[in-house]
Amino acid sequence: MKNSYAQKPWLNQYDKFVPQSLLYPNLNIPQIFERSVEEFPNQICLKYHGQGFTYQEISDATDNLAKWLLFLGVDKGDRIGLIYPNSPQFIIAFFAVLKVGAIVVAMNPFYKNPELSKIIKECDVRCILCMEEQISILNEISATILIETMIVSSKEDFEKKDFGKRISKETLDDHDISAIESPLSFMRCIEQKIKNITLDFSFSPDSPAIYQYSGGTTGTPKAAIGLHRNLVANTVQFMTWCDLQVAGETFLAAIPLYHVYGMVLAMLLGIRLAACIVLIEDARDIDMMLQSITEQRVTFFPGVPSLYAAIIRNSAVRKGKYDLESVKACISGSAPLHSHIKAEFEKLTGGKLVEGYGLSEAPTATHCNPLFGEKKTGSFGLPLPDVDCKIVDVNEESKLMGIGEVGELLIKGPQIMAGYHQNSKETAATLKGGWLHTGDIVRMDEDGFFYFVDRKKDLIKISGFQVWPKEIEEVLMTMKGIRGAAVAGIQTELGEEKVITWLVLEEGVEIKKVTIRNHCRKFLTAYKIPKEIYFIEEIPRSSVGKVLRRELVRAYYEKRL
Repeated sequence: MKNSYAQKPWLNQYDKFVPQSLLYPNLNIPQIFERSVEEFPNQICLKYHGQGFTYQEISDATDNLAKWLLFLGVDKGDRIGLIYPNSPQFIIAFFAVLKVGAIVVAMNPFYKNPELSKIIKECDVRCILCMEEQISILNEISATILIETMIVSSKEDFEKKDFGKRISKETLDDHDISAIESPLSFMRCIEQKIKNITLDFSFSPDSPAIYQYSGGTTGTPKAAIGLHRNLVANTVQFMTWCDLQVAGETFLAAIPLYHVYGMVLAMLLGIRLAACIVLIEDARDIDMMLQSITEQRVTFFPGVPSLYAAIIRNSAVRKGKYDLESVKACISGSAPLHSHIKAEFEKLTGGKLVEGYGLSEAPTATHCNPLFGEKKTGSFGLPLPDVDCKIVDVNEESKLMGIGEVGELLIKGPQIMAGYHQNSKETAATLKGGWLHTGDIVRMDEDGFFYFVDRKKDLIKISGFQVWPKEIEEVLMTMKGIRGAAVAGIQTELGEEKVITWLVLEEGVEIKKVTIRNHCRKFLTAYKIPKEIYFIEEIPRSSVGKVLRRELVRAYYEKRL
């Protein structure tokens, strides 16, 4: 039993076309991009607001912007901030930054001043590319943090093929921010002063490509360093795992590209395959997304369970208004995928919907269910090729857990990060002996399928007993009338923890708290029964669907104080 990890039982469960080990090109991300451009220059790369942009056009745009960045003094290793929704601007800026050997620091465009300020300061971001909506908040930030250059774009710049249109710019004279003509309008003649600049992106794939903020095992946000080699490796793994065809796929980029999940599986994987990438700015606009799937004949799109749930619940879908049968495969991540969502979605589309697992420290995924082989309910799948795993005791990491036993997941693989930026303490605690300590509590069955139990940092301790919030949430979700559930531990005045739950009920439904507790007693021991129950309209989630328990706990304490 103890040697089960060394035997790697998951290898026997791979689809027949997936090898146990892969060859990874010794290339950086711009080289991967330019390979697709060279082979398929006239293939449509991006679809945005009805407009199509070829691989050659996007390549020219990235070259133009990269030369501007060099002209402005951007050096290799500089951290460049990107604040964009899913748009051509994001993709052009992303590859341009990497072409000059700089590092992408992608930020959520909905972040507030404190959130942006923390990232800009910690990563020493002095050049930011953004939408004009960010000008005001960046002006505020620049009063205390030096921002040397801002390159600003607007939504209209790519809604029409008006290549001569100038993108708006903002100058902050007090802080020496350069005012420039927009390099993102990619058919404008390059001025003579940058025309002769030569791009050389033959640097090592061991160079940093991204700083991706993650809570890690402690929950404190920090920048995970993803190397070019890491992202290229994960792209190759999924290209093989999903059996996708070069120059034959249409991707839907609905999940945020500023998050590493969308960045790798919607953008980089699509670029590597010379796919057509359909950009969706707002995934909450379900009708727009469904229309895009139907009109563009989307074949593949990564998403989150709530996205697939919204599709199967859509009244127009149920009436047959949209044709979703072009969909071949979808990867679901960031939260557990309920079996009924999977079944309904696959029935609607005829395609495959499989659950995977990943984290920012392994940009972006390490596990996935096979598309055609056995899939087990509740499992997030098998380790990808060249990914090694073991499960250790939560309190004693030298103790290896057996089949079916619960413990912390440790991972090795070609996509594992280099560490955390300027945080040697957290790096040492997270990367030990080449093993990434995920902070996720899991179990593995005899066939090598892994099952998520909970986050280590979310563990609730009651009288020495371990209580996992996800176990209680799953019980609550079996109760008719409950649409959403979140559980957390709250410390009492005596130093113990108690179980608190927040519930979202179906519209028009009322349930007494005593009824909920009685339901829990059928499945849970007494100390796991929620002591306090609160009804809320929505459960706070991250941009990729993860429950933000910390926000609920913070709101709880604020109301109690």
